[in-house]
Amino acid sequence: MQHSNWMSLGARDELNVTLEVFLCLYLEKFPLQLYLQQFSNPRFLLKIVMRFDFYPFGDYERFVFKYYQLVLALAFVVEEINKNSNLLYNMTLGFDIYNADFRASSAFENPFIWLSGPRKIPNYNCIGESKFVAVLAGTSGKTSVQIGTLLELYRFPQLTFGAFDPVLSDHGKFPSLYQMAPKDTSLAIAMVFLLLHFSWNWVGLLISQDENGLSILSELREAMDKNRICVAFEHVISGSTVTQVLNIMAIQNQINKSSANVLIIYGSKEYLLDLMAYFGQFLITSKVWLLNSQCDLSIGRKYFMLGSFHVPLIFSYHHTDISGFTNFIREVNPSKYPEDFYLAKLWFLSFNCSHFESDCVMWENCSHDASLEWLPGQIFDLAMSEESYNIYNAVYAVAQALHEMLLLETEEPRMSNGRWRVPSPAQLHPFLRNIQFYNPAGDQVVLDEERKLEAEYDILNIWNFPEGLEFKVKIGKFCPYAPHGHQLSISNDMIEWDIGTTETPHSVCSESCGPGFRKSPQVGKAVCCFDCTSCVENEISNGTDMEQCMKCPDDEYANTERNQCLPKAASFLAHKESMGMALDCVALCFSTLTAVILGVFVMYQDTPIVKANNLCLSYILLISLMFCFLCSLLFIGRPNIVTCILQQTIFSLVFTVAVSTVLAKTVTVVLAFRATSPGRRMRWLLVSGAPNFIIPICTLIQVTLCGVWLGTSPPFVDTDAHSEHGHIIILCNKGSLTAFYCVLGYLGSLALASFTMAFLARNLPDTFNEAKFLTFSMLMFCCVWLTFLPVYHSAKGKVMVAVEVFSILASSAGLLCCIFVPKCYIILIRPDRNSLQSFKDKIHTGRKKPS
Repeated sequence: MQHSNWMSLGARDELNVTLEVFLCLYLEKFPLQLYLQQFSNPRFLLKIVMRFDFYPFGDYERFVFKYYQLVLALAFVVEEINKNSNLLYNMTLGFDIYNADFRASSAFENPFIWLSGPRKIPNYNCIGESKFVAVLAGTSGKTSVQIGTLLELYRFPQLTFGAFDPVLSDHGKFPSLYQMAPKDTSLAIAMVFLLLHFSWNWVGLLISQDENGLSILSELREAMDKNRICVAFEHVISGSTVTQVLNIMAIQNQINKSSANVLIIYGSKEYLLDLMAYFGQFLITSKVWLLNSQCDLSIGRKYFMLGSFHVPLIFSYHHTDISGFTNFIREVNPSKYPEDFYLAKLWFLSFNCSHFESDCVMWENCSHDASLEWLPGQIFDLAMSEESYNIYNAVYAVAQALHEMLLLETEEPRMSNGRWRVPSPAQLHPFLRNIQFYNPAGDQVVLDEERKLEAEYDILNIWNFPEGLEFKVKIGKFCPYAPHGHQLSISNDMIEWDIGTTETPHSVCSESCGPGFRKSPQVGKAVCCFDCTSCVENEISNGTDMEQCMKCPDDEYANTERNQCLPKAASFLAHKESMGMALDCVALCFSTLTAVILGVFVMYQDTPIVKANNLCLSYILLISLMFCFLCSLLFIGRPNIVTCILQQTIFSLVFTVAVSTVLAKTVTVVLAFRATSPGRRMRWLLVSGAPNFIIPICTLIQVTLCGVWLGTSPPFVDTDAHSEHGHIIILCNKGSLTAFYCVLGYLGSLALASFTMAFLARNLPDTFNEAKFLTFSMLMFCCVWLTFLPVYHSAKGKVMVAVEVFSILASSAGLLCCIFVPKCYIILIRPDRNSLQSFKDKIHTGRKKPS
């Protein structure tokens, strides 16, 4: 193993203890042993070993300068700790750097060399006291697994600074291993929150076939199911399958054909870069890729220039910026650290500092103000990466543990030949296990996994420049500890979507169902695939993707678009509308006509035609008919409790009086004919006025029925919200239908009795055909009300009320016109027939006809 001085850090005091940090790198395509940092006259060394895994891409295929930031981060934190007089008093940190590749033999060889020395006896170090106390084991769990068995023999503390790996949490297998990265327990939830933010519910999954991949797959499925996000396709790809081009082509073909425009890709760094290297050979457009923080896309940036993966969204561990780190990188140059030949190589390739014919670096050919910040982002990034931040915390954790251990042993100093003795690595474990401190940036550092906090994530978007340059932009953040509804924050206007568009991509199986529609599942497909079905009558949906339509309240109705419930208008037969006004006019006209006829009968009460028809009964009938016409006005207008009660009671009573009066007149006619024979009992009944008792008796029975009705279940104001669309019909509920039909049936029986009596007496000799007029009037009355029943029950709303009003007016008008109009015609138009002589002639003629 070749050593090279990187920088020299002088001792702070006479008592000088140097702790050397040992770094194992894979910075070039072929393994090269690179760095060993030494300090002047080191008495004791603390070595920390690191391994960096990567896959080379791009024009700098042999050299991956991007990982050089990890070296600078290590140098920065070591220098910062050495300058801190309150930490590791009289002790100086240093580091060694090794190069390694992916081969297990190489990864195992380097720790073996620094443990036993090159070409030395295994497990035997003749150099003397070991100066290594901890190891930083790289960005991949594979590295820790490969070297962990060997390091565990010596109980070396092993600190990993890559992504959190659940495999390494098995303390039975790895009791001396500590992970610096926070736990990834909220990554699946963070990705689902992002999907919900952009309303993406149709997603493809490409997951690595390892324990980490299967774990995140289970978490993703659970979180997606809870939030009704569906998997369009799912591929769990092993590392060996990645290299099978035919399988990759089949997956690529499915990606292009799928309507899912969002893919979640999860895997280790080498897995993701290898996978996308193959995908980069094909054109996959208009897709959004959600990637975990382990993937550094800039290494494979070459294929991004083709416009294939142009919308990557990366979930990166959130960390606070380290003060002074960026300035430290800006000031790094070969003249400041001439021992670092890798930095010189970087400068030569980046800034062309020497002539090709010369093997020596000619610094005079370099620009004096050249800096690493001149390099594009995909070559070298000034911003501290996740791994660099974890290195920063790892070195501080080791320093803090050493500091606490040395403070504890201050009273009993360890001496060897009069010198301080470096503690053994195994002694650090109790301190590392329980360590908890805040780094200079103010972030808490905890190595115990049970006390680790869940990770917060920065969401990064890579902006694509035409030149293929890279610019990472933080477009959002996910914090699992924030209040509900505020865990995710996104700046939509900062995201660079598809080339030439600013619209957010859609990734749904079925387009959203707008207001007025509901989702109808497609048989045999995922819940995200559905048809849109219009809401039925009087139901609405006022949002998108509604599962069910909502029924409008009884006092509201659905508009034609089925997206809003509108208040129903009150509907009743009003006086102001045309139908109400027409019925009002008819009722008033007929009541006026009735009053006029009553006046005519009063004026001509001494004439034979008036006297012959029982003047008293005629007056009663005319007055009752006048009230029949007027009672129809109770059915017009907005119903209230008073009008509802009066409608049925007044109607039934006045019509009972009218019909019973007609019955009395019919009986009078019959008795008058039968009474012409002397000695007949009929004559006594006629003279005694017995027919006049029919009216009060019939009316009393109807009053009794109405009293029972009102006493048990009277009519009341009711509403009907269903019969007429968009209207609430205000009507009078009959209360007890039994009582209503009893009242109506009784009235009908009176009418039927009157009609029967009049029909039997129709051929009796009568001067003015009174029996025939009564028969015809009752025939019209019965026809009107028999027609009323089916029409009334088939009508709705105000039409129902209008039918009842019309029946009242028609039946009343039939009685009026058939009984009294012919008599008024004789009284007013043919007065010659309204005389006693004419009356006698009529009687004489009538009596001769039977012979």
